[in-house]
Amino acid sequence: MFRSLRRVPLIARVATVATLLLGPARAEVTRFEVLSRDTSALGGRGFGARGAAEKITARATVALDLTNSRNAVITDLDRAPRNAQGRVEAVTDVIILRPAKPNGTLIFEVLNRGRKLLTGWVQDTETAPAIRLERPEDAGNGFLLEQGYTLVWAGWQADAPNEPGYMRISVPSLPGITGPSREEWSFADAATPTRATLSYPVADRASARLTVRARTDDERRTPADLNFRWLDDSTIEIARPPELPAGAIYELTYTARDPKVMGMGLAAIRDVTAFLRREGGAENPIARDGRPSVDRAIGLGISQSGRVLRDLLYYGMNEDEAGRLVFEGAMPIIPGARRSFTNARFAQPGRNPGPQYDRLYPVLSFPFTYEVMDDPVSGRRDGILLRCRLTNTCPLIMQMDSEFEFWGSQASLLVTDTRGRHADLPSNVRAYLVASAPHGNVWNAVARRTPACALPLNPVYQGPALRALIIAMERWMREGVEPPSSRYPMLSQGTLVGAEAVYSAIPGLPYRRQYVRAQFVEQAEPLPQVRGDYPIFLPRAGLDGNAIAGIRLPLIEVPRATYAGWNPEVGAEGPQQLCTQVGGVVPLAETRAAREAAGDPRPSLQDLYPSPDAYLAAVRAAAERMVADRLMLPADAEAAIVAAREGRLSRLAN
Repeated sequence: MFRSLRRVPLIARVATVATLLLGPARAEVTRFEVLSRDTSALGGRGFGARGAAEKITARATVALDLTNSRNAVITDLDRAPRNAQGRVEAVTDVIILRPAKPNGTLIFEVLNRGRKLLTGWVQDTETAPAIRLERPEDAGNGFLLEQGYTLVWAGWQADAPNEPGYMRISVPSLPGITGPSREEWSFADAATPTRATLSYPVADRASARLTVRARTDDERRTPADLNFRWLDDSTIEIARPPELPAGAIYELTYTARDPKVMGMGLAAIRDVTAFLRREGGAENPIARDGRPSVDRAIGLGISQSGRVLRDLLYYGMNEDEAGRLVFEGAMPIIPGARRSFTNARFAQPGRNPGPQYDRLYPVLSFPFTYEVMDDPVSGRRDGILLRCRLTNTCPLIMQMDSEFEFWGSQASLLVTDTRGRHADLPSNVRAYLVASAPHGNVWNAVARRTPACALPLNPVYQGPALRALIIAMERWMREGVEPPSSRYPMLSQGTLVGAEAVYSAIPGLPYRRQYVRAQFVEQAEPLPQVRGDYPIFLPRAGLDGNAIAGIRLPLIEVPRATYAGWNPEVGAEGPQQLCTQVGGVVPLAETRAAREAAGDPRPSLQDLYPSPDAYLAAVRAAAERMVADRLMLPADAEAAIVAAREGRLSRLAN
């Protein structure tokens, strides 16, 4: 039972630096350099029967064979500089964390902008400890290590922040190649002038055009007092019009040069995983007695990195250069129906199109779902699993989304076709909604006000659901035990509806049918052009205002409030003016009289729970049902019951 880059020097009790050269049969990873090895990591903390943890910090060189057809999908790989063997090289940071007695399963977390998120999501830590993983408390509740997982991270994003604790990859550039690029910036204050850094150096300064708009739905403008000057080929200084608010969107189009082969990041995910799980020699730091110590691998990514994991599957990169399976299981977490802007010329993987910013970057593009289908809007036939089906290398897939993904990341396209009709998921795919949840929260979040959003912030935490799904994935891979059936809003079940049918009128819930639209965007010059639209549907709410479908955690199944996966901006009027990635809260009325006086259609707390014992009994019953359905682990069920007894379950404090 569990208890509730700039490379920086590590203080290691056991530290070695060894350069390991591999033979030609292992050409994907040609060099694996162990920089430090701490056999008593996290301050020597033990993890039950699994023992203490070991942390390995390393650097891997990935060399891609241009003659191997499995690499042909990587944009511009054939234009990149080559080494003496004719291969294209990239060098990536690697960190491995594992207990002394591992369970044989490797979890590769695709980094989110260079950051580790998984330990925060699953082990109940804050962001900084999850990134650092050095002190005993950085492992939080210790869940992953107590289960015996070998955790691996490797840099894949060449433009990730160059900050302490962040992990990166170095990929080749293509000198002399030019093309169109576009930047968007939004600044938190109204200070002027302001410096801004370009994603790629400019090739022709005269080609650059700068516009501004107060909100993303406004027309682009070039007021007389908007101007900029070049500080160098990668930096401009913007003089900002004083009448525009903080948060205005500044957009620069220009001719860029020297693109990076960003798609090599996908190959690094593939090849580092394949090396660690397949190679048995002394070169592999986790091999034992000449054999690999892991025989299963799960790829997992959260938010941006969940989108990247969907890209890895889409490009058929779940097989290594030798045709071997990389991941038996894949768990994209909160990606919605989107992928990433990674495998393209002048790619910008960090872009996150949402309600207000980056909206026209090519992140939402057909195909949206796993099944192969026709799209009359783009005129294409495709599916995320099309390529891996051809090579029999599709993994078992469990995608988990929050409710925000329906409002901000077009998640309904995962279970509909592009005409707005119900679409079944393939037999190897399960989809789960964490009902009424925002995009993400720390484990101890509580409802609180923020100046930008109309409602208090939704505090729902998804960790208990993700812990249960990881265990279900393990059994699915190893024992063939089917996981819980999909828990996702569906048109066929009446739980996915048009925007007009989501709610009854609820006092205090400013519902104006605001959600991020799904558009077919053509990447034209000088600006992207919207060429069509896709229908979007939203989760239907019940009488208490909470989503009917999905994994309904005890605080949703036994509610004291409506927890919405969306939250409008203060003063929002436009159709897409939502606060990014957060949700809102509207408490239920305390008494029947207060409910009737307010004209609130929702039941009051008095209606639902005549006594404290009735409330506690309802929470206990809900938690037990979730355990029986394998959607919550017994330890999390007990924690929910204790929280209800102590008045903490609703997270409505403050």
